[in-house]
Amino acid sequence: MTPAPPRFPPYPIRGVHVLHQKQNCAPHFAEIEVDFEPAVEGFAFETAQDLTAEYGPAEDLPRFLAAAAAGIEEQLGSPEYEVTIAVRVVLRRARADTFGSHERAFDIAGRLAARKALERAGHPRP
Repeated sequence: MTPAPPRFPPYPIRGVHVLHQKQNCAPHFAEIEVDFEPAVEGFAFETAQDLTAEYGPAEDLPRFLAAAAAGIEEQLGSPEYEVTIAVRVVLRRARADTFGSHERAFDIAGRLAARKALERAGHPRP
């Protein structure tokens, strides 16, 4: 019988900071800080009540944060890590730029945050 994959995260992983910045003809800019907390099962994403968000216009920010959440969830669900996802992700800080921020930049930042958290929990990228 094959043992079940380990649960992620095995313990709280706090203060995962990512600055995704690429300067070229299609610039990217996204900065996030998230905490990964153990949960009973599945994936949950929420923003902290005291979220620090630096960006205007405010109507774009929900799309950016949804993209970050999607990037985190997709990266954690990647079969290369072989973990059972049981996580509550709390967004503590977000920063965007009017010139280089868009959904794709935040999706990438989310994926990078998930990779950092997986590495901190002892699941390096294969």
